[in-house]
Amino acid sequence: MIVMIVECLPVGPLQANCYIVGCEKSGSCAVIDPGGDAEHILARIRSLNLKVEAIINTHGHIDHIAANNKIKDATGAPILVSEKDAKMLTSAAANLSLWGGRALSSYPADRTLKEGDIIKVGEVELKVLETPGHTPGGISLFAEEVVFTGDTLFAGSIGRTDFPGGSFRDIIKSIKEKLLPLGDNIRVLPGHGPESTIGEERVSNPFLVG
Repeated sequence: MIVMIVECLPVGPLQANCYIVGCEKSGSCAVIDPGGDAEHILARIRSLNLKVEAIINTHGHIDHIAANNKIKDATGAPILVSEKDAKMLTSAAANLSLWGGRALSSYPADRTLKEGDIIKVGEVELKVLETPGHTPGGISLFAEEVVFTGDTLFAGSIGRTDFPGGSFRDIIKSIKEKLLPLGDNIRVLPGHGPESTIGEERVSNPFLVG
């Protein structure tokens, strides 16, 4: 039986959910959306005695990539992001950090991702689902009984679509065609806020009901 470690650390000024996803057997892990507070993330990884094999960004906004560089410098792990959002990592305008008055950027992606790609973390496999709408290249990551939805689907809400490249039509399509079919018992681990389940969102999320 594969035992998957999942730790959620709200980080940065916008309290984005950074996830440490590990394989208990191998001691390998991935860091999903390190949006700030790099030392806090690294300290938790050390306390869990894990080795970082990948840094994964669900999309290219600054609150999900701000600690990429420090995590990569400390671990040597490659940065993974969708091909369509890759340019956002290195552009302060595209990643919206300029909107906050401080130009920040990440190292470029070491690998770009597309629909159906599998990211292996020890014996844990994260399947890439393309879920555009919040950004053109937004992705979700499905593993075992959980899905990491980035800023596509939240508990009781959805990601903003009024930023450059956003599309309300696309985000609703992504949720209905990629996420809801995963099954009602699947835990939704979003980019901000508390977790939920696919079943709960199917029946109560105001953007999906009616």
